[in-house]
Amino acid sequence: MSEGIEPGGTAPRFAARRVVVKVGSSSVSGENAAQIPTLVDQLARLHRSGGEVILVSSGAIATGVPFMRLDGRPDDLATQQAAAAVGQNILVNRYQRALSVHDIVAGQVLLTANDIENPTHRGNAKRAIERLLQLGIMPIINENDTVATHEIRFGDNDRLAALVARLIGADQLVLLSDVDALYTAPPTTTGAIPIAHVAHGDELAGVEIGAARSGWGTGGAATKVQAARLAADAGTEVLLTETRLFAAVLDGEQHGTTFEAANR
Repeated sequence: MSEGIEPGGTAPRFAARRVVVKVGSSSVSGENAAQIPTLVDQLARLHRSGGEVILVSSGAIATGVPFMRLDGRPDDLATQQAAAAVGQNILVNRYQRALSVHDIVAGQVLLTANDIENPTHRGNAKRAIERLLQLGIMPIINENDTVATHEIRFGDNDRLAALVARLIGADQLVLLSDVDALYTAPPTTTGAIPIAHVAHGDELAGVEIGAARSGWGTGGAATKVQAARLAADAGTEVLLTETRLFAAVLDGEQHGTTFEAANR
C-alpha cells in the first residue's frame, strides 16, 4: 500500500460551509428509489445546520426506462436521451416530494461538458447556483442527457460533481455509491482492505482500482478516484462512502475514504 494511506482516520468534518453531495444511479433508481427520502433527510440535516448543500444526482436514464416499458438500459443514443427526458422529470419530483417534508425547495440545474468548458456558460451556471443557494433553494444537478452526445459527455457524474465543487468553491465533496470505501483491490477480492485516508498527492501505488459494478452507473472506483483528485487539487476535501452509511457519517461515525485537500 502506498505511503499516506492510513488504516484508521478521523470522522469527516461536516462543519463545511458548502457541501456537494453526489449520488449514483444504483442508489436512487429501481428498488433503491426508496432510499431517496432517507438521503434527503440527511441533506436536510446539513441544510438546517446552516450549510449550503448541492446535490449532484445520477439516475435519469435508469429512472425513465421502466416507464418506457424497456427491458434494460438502451444502447442507442436517441433512446437514452428519451429515457433521460422521462426519468429526469420523475427523479426530480421524487426529490421534491421528500424535500417538501422539510420545507425545502429544489432547483433543477442541467449541465453539459460544453457548459463547463465555455467561459460564458460556466459563469452563467455559477451565478445561477450561487443565487439558488442565497435564496435557500437546494440545487439538484445532473448532466443534460437529452442534448449531450457520446463525444461531449462528462463521462460520469463523479467528474461532474468534482467540477461543480471546483466551480463554486465547495469545502466538502461527498461521493455516494453502493460501495462503502475505496479498497486496496476490488472489494470482492480476497484480502482487499478498505482505505480510510488518502493524503493529497498520494499516487495510490499498489492499489488495484476497479471499474463500475452496476449495470446502470458509468462510473466506478477509477472515476471516483479521478474525481476526488480533481476536487482535492482545488482545495475541496472529499469523502467516498456508501449511500446507506451517510447518516452514520453525519453522526460522527468513521466510514469511507477521505481524500485530503490541497491547501487553498
